[in-house]
Amino acid sequence: MRTLLTSIALTVSMAATATETQSVNTLTLEGARSVIAAAVADAKAKNAPGGAIAVVDSGGNLVALERLDNTFAASSLISYGKARTAAQFKKPTRMLEDIVNHGRTAMVALTDFTPLQGGVPIVVDGQVIGAVGVSGAASAQQDDEIAVAAAAALKK
Repeated sequence: MRTLLTSIALTVSMAATATETQSVNTLTLEGARSVIAAAVADAKAKNAPGGAIAVVDSGGNLVALERLDNTFAASSLISYGKARTAAQFKKPTRMLEDIVNHGRTAMVALTDFTPLQGGVPIVVDGQVIGAVGVSGAASAQQDDEIAVAAAAALKK
C-alpha cells in the first residue's frame, strides 16, 4: 500500500511540475537590430526629421538603442521610457496616454512610467517578447507609426 501511495504521489508531483513551466521566445540582439532597421527604414520613408529608437526585452531592460542624426538629445531617454512602459504593461503606450488624458491622472504617479505615444510591444507567437519606443520624429503620431512598423518586423 505504501508503494502504491508513493507511486501516486510521484505521478502527481511530476504532472504538476510539467505544467509549471512553459516555452518562451526571447528577444535577441540580432532581433533588436532588425526592429531598429525597420524603424529607421520607416522613418526615412516618412521623411522624419530624426528619431531615437529603443528596443527592450520583455522585462523592460534595454537591448539596443539608436539615435538618428539631428535628433534632440532627450529623445533617447524618452524612447527608452516608452519602450519600457509598453513592455511592462504589454500595451501600446498610446492606450496608456489615452487613459491618462481621459481622467486617470493618478497613473502618472507610477515610477518609470512614460504614457506617451510611440511605445509598442513586440509580439511573437502571441507572446510579448519586448517592446520598441520611438521619440523625436515629426510628431507623436509619427513616433507611434514608426514604432508600429518596427514592432511588426519580427512577426511570423
